[in-house]
Amino acid sequence: MAETRKPAAVIAWVGIGSNLQEPRLQVMRARNALAALPASRLDWVSGDYLSAPIGGVAQPPFVNAVARLETWLAPNELLRALHDIEEQAGRRRAIELVWGPRVLDLDLLLYGELQCQEPSLYLPHPEIANRAFVLRPMADYDPNMRIPGAGSIADLLPAVAGQSLSPLPVQQDSEDLRRSC
Repeated sequence: MAETRKPAAVIAWVGIGSNLQEPRLQVMRARNALAALPASRLDWVSGDYLSAPIGGVAQPPFVNAVARLETWLAPNELLRALHDIEEQAGRRRAIELVWGPRVLDLDLLLYGELQCQEPSLYLPHPEIANRAFVLRPMADYDPNMRIPGAGSIADLLPAVAGQSLSPLPVQQDSEDLRRSC
């Protein structure tokens, strides 16, 4: 009888952001929701960072973080799961402003080495190399990590050095979650 193998997991990176309805709490809840995703394992989460909004819409600053997942979900399945988490938090994509305030924003940043440009799935995320609030937390994990088609995080960071970004003090609940991953 032939041995059936489980498909290999893929490492996916997710950007987490919020600037409405207690942003740090929204980010913490998102971490918990990512930890509960089916066919996935939350491997690592960054600390929280405070960042200025981008895009010219007047709004409060964002709390941002990134998460590293080991997942057996297909990229479109994972993206749908992220959108479901956003909706459960109260996000309504159909009525919000582009680059406007968000209760919760979960971006699929990387899915292994996959590079694709489909209307519903663009990987790596098209703005990954332009966002300090993504690159700096990822650098906390591995500054030499490579972004497919863009280069290493260490090489990309100088271009975003002028963006407003500040690490926030560790919250006990967040520290407990990071240790449990």
